Amino acid sequence: MLLACVVALTSLFATETTAGRKHASRAEKGLEAKIYTIQTPRVRHRCFPGKLRGVLTHIARVVGRRPLVTSGHRSNGRRGSYHRKCLAADIRVPGVSVKRIIAAASTAPAIGGIGTYCNGIVHVDVGPKRRWHYCGGSGFARLTKRARFAAR
Repeated sequence: MLLACVVALTSLFATETTAGRKHASRAEKGLEAKIYTIQTPRVRHRCFPGKLRGVLTHIARVVGRRPLVTSGHRSNGRRGSYHRKCLAADIRVPGVSVKRIIAAASTAPAIGGIGTYCNGIVHVDVGPKRRWHYCGGSGFARLTKRARFAAR
């Protein structure tokens, strides 16, 4: 009985001290796999920091479904892209509207940028707070109407 109490207390303290580690254990990675799914095995997602995983977890809890990560780390991304730093994910949630995904993402504690694309993909990152909508063409994403007026 005493041994069981000691083991239980040890495991309790072990889980508290692992929060400061840089890399997740296999058990923690297994839990992450239940938070979101990846579109293909080529999606690079294992480098996602805790803040970004937290954003994805928050979205999953609010909408009631796991996000599908369509793009994670991209070494050949645009200069300055948070994908290059593994701080961004492009997602969609099957059966959930883009508007609802954005609403869920905007209430996540560590959210930075939220972007949308014409194909229904939503970009989330943990950089500075900003929003945009990109619908093809050349150059950078088009700013939302509110952002254009704020820039004047």
